[in-house]
Amino acid sequence: MATILLINPNKWGRGITVIWAASHAAVLRKAGHHVHYFDCTFFSNWTDNENAFNTSNHQYAETDYNKKIIWKKENVKTKLEEKIIECEPDIIFWSALSSHIHGEGEYVNLQYGYQLLEGIETKFAKLVVGGLQTTAEPSNTMERFPLLDFAIAGESELVLLELSEKLSAKDSYKEIKGLIYRSEGIIRVNNKQEIISNMDKIAPYDYSIFEDQVFYRPYNGLVERAVDYEISRGCIYSCSYCVETIIQSYYGFSEILSGGVISNAPKYLRCKSAEIAFLEMKKLHEDYGVRLFRFQDTNFLSINKETLKGLSEMIDNSDMDIKLYIETRPEGINSRTIDLMKKLKVDGVGMGVELSAQDFREDALNRYADTKKIYRAFELLKSAGIRRTTYNVIGFPDQDEDSIVNTIKFNIELEPDNVTVAFYTPFIGTKQQKKGVNKGNFEEYEYDLDPQLRTATKTVLVSAKTLEFYKKNFNYFVRNGLDKLECIKAEFGL
Repeated sequence: MATILLINPNKWGRGITVIWAASHAAVLRKAGHHVHYFDCTFFSNWTDNENAFNTSNHQYAETDYNKKIIWKKENVKTKLEEKIIECEPDIIFWSALSSHIHGEGEYVNLQYGYQLLEGIETKFAKLVVGGLQTTAEPSNTMERFPLLDFAIAGESELVLLELSEKLSAKDSYKEIKGLIYRSEGIIRVNNKQEIISNMDKIAPYDYSIFEDQVFYRPYNGLVERAVDYEISRGCIYSCSYCVETIIQSYYGFSEILSGGVISNAPKYLRCKSAEIAFLEMKKLHEDYGVRLFRFQDTNFLSINKETLKGLSEMIDNSDMDIKLYIETRPEGINSRTIDLMKKLKVDGVGMGVELSAQDFREDALNRYADTKKIYRAFELLKSAGIRRTTYNVIGFPDQDEDSIVNTIKFNIELEPDNVTVAFYTPFIGTKQQKKGVNKGNFEEYEYDLDPQLRTATKTVLVSAKTLEFYKKNFNYFVRNGLDKLECIKAEFGL
């Protein structure tokens, strides 16, 4: 049996129960392997403290979150090295695919984990990584990060399991689909593995790896016991800026139909059975005191309706005191799905507005979300007493400052309960990333990308400083109007 150390290089300064860690731990332990976990979240010399950053700009409500957690004063690299000495892993693994791919620092975790391990004696451990970057550019990833022994493109639970069981048989590496490795100085990229079509095969996930304080989460001015959770993987849409398109392309779902929907979408969008999902949620509620389930599914209401109906009936008939936060698109919200969400105990819904101009969304972003349907969705949710969060993006290639101002005005009209704004991030391999590179807005490969904390833009259309200004003041303007825009810009040095 192998010993595997999973690393979560989270820099956000708040607990995240990373879904890939729970899924990989479950698969490996079920097969008898030994799994250890190292979480960087609460090391004060490591965090960028996204929670504090987005509380200061009023994206998040004030909470007493810091009273619930204990910051670790030790040096994160020293403690990681001690962990490696203690458990003597055969494999050190970090970063992977799940439905948890759009934020929470997931994209840059490959780089952060690599930085942590540089200069540390790892003895005989093989360094293995998965995730979005390896899926987009397998060979280039190995070249950029030369200490890596292996990389895994696509979904990695079953590939890492196979690697763990064949680690001592060098000649067997070429048989492992989805694996990238070096052999005689050459980077080898194996054939692709099959997509995990039956998600029950890798469930239930193992949340026992997380320390207790990871389960605390700031939420609407409260601190809840919470988990990040997925019932499905995949999205039927192909927005040109979204990392989901990288995974779609890897598995051969590249044909796009009208409305931005991928061909053969039902085979790409997969979900757990309602029974497995309910048992997982019940265990998390009873064993860990979880009340808030932060569903990371890309588009919750596109999940198989019979599955959602079955889960809603189980939850509705249970005595669980829980609430769900989901993400979806406006076209899926109607009177029937409102009733479904109420039975599921949905407390909040996040929807991507991105920006106000429908023609920009459709022509530049391949995102067909009708403005009238956005208004209608927000009205229906408000009437049902379900909290509404808008997701906005600033700094797209070709987006000017007027577009940002108009997006603020659009948010004022929508009157959301919460407003989030992210810097556009050039996720490698997406159409928008390639466009941005061609325009000189970004380097071919950008380090330290984080849509909540920083912009990498070099465009003259809207400067980085201007984007930072709108990130800082977006919520203020939505809540207070734009009358003081020029005055506040001047104070900011613009």
